Amino acid sequence: MSKDYYQVLGVKKDATDNEIKSAYRKLAREWHPDVAKDKTNAEEKFKEINEAYQVLGDTNKRSQYDQFGSAAAFGGAQGGQGNPFSGGMGGGPFQWSYSSNGSGQDFGGDPFDIFEQVFGFRGFGGQRRAHDVQYSLSIDFVDSIKGFDQTINVDGQKLKVKLPPGVRDGTRVKFAGKGEAGHGQVQSGDLYIVIQIKPNPNFARQGIDIFSVQEISMAQAALGDSVLVKVVDPTSKTGFSEKKVKIPQGTQPGVQVRLRGQGMQNPNGMGRGDHYLSIKVIIPQKLTREQKESLKTFL
Repeated sequence: MSKDYYQVLGVKKDATDNEIKSAYRKLAREWHPDVAKDKTNAEEKFKEINEAYQVLGDTNKRSQYDQFGSAAAFGGAQGGQGNPFSGGMGGGPFQWSYSSNGSGQDFGGDPFDIFEQVFGFRGFGGQRRAHDVQYSLSIDFVDSIKGFDQTINVDGQKLKVKLPPGVRDGTRVKFAGKGEAGHGQVQSGDLYIVIQIKPNPNFARQGIDIFSVQEISMAQAALGDSVLVKVVDPTSKTGFSEKKVKIPQGTQPGVQVRLRGQGMQNPNGMGRGDHYLSIKVIIPQKLTREQKESLKTFL
């Protein structure tokens, strides 16, 4: 038979969010496997309570549950397919991730933060872990070109951060067991370093491709020319080098020139992206009389 989650938590169907939360806290304290008097049934009962709160403690899931009826919840007691309330959690209700920036601010959207408030740790049955923590590391654009290899100090811990050439913004580096310290049977959490790349005024990046603007004169656009273009170069000490690029005769403003293989290094080492030049033709604001007369011949 399917479960009635309101009955599991001992609340009415019109119970408020606070009443549901209060009922959950009371039952969670009573049936936690470490403190329950009935050790035989404690773990199963505790899972059932959290299963109910996973649905009723979430406004959207509760609305779906009320609409589709108890038979739809988790596919019944067997957890069958077509579960509209699973939310992709998988593997039980305590496999979320929690992050803190070291000042008590959450980075995650833990739907069961109340469990933390009640017991101060995550999981049960040997799965307890302290909080994960997360810090941001800002690196220069050049470091993202050439790679980054430095030892940093985080909360008194020396951590070696090694990033490959072409590292992407938002990359997370994990240091297992370096997060919030555990005590007793509670395992230490993990520490994550999130890479933030400082922007460069002359280059934009999309994936492993690079974009920049190349200014040329009207004469260069009309007659064609060769110009030196600054490109990223992971093998250079400065992170940049110059490449001669041919501007075809009659190049129009806004035309994009593709420099194959001149973009960022793929972080996995498999080749490089491309560099796209957007041509900007500079129109002079002041002309001599002779220049004006010459241009009139094109009218």
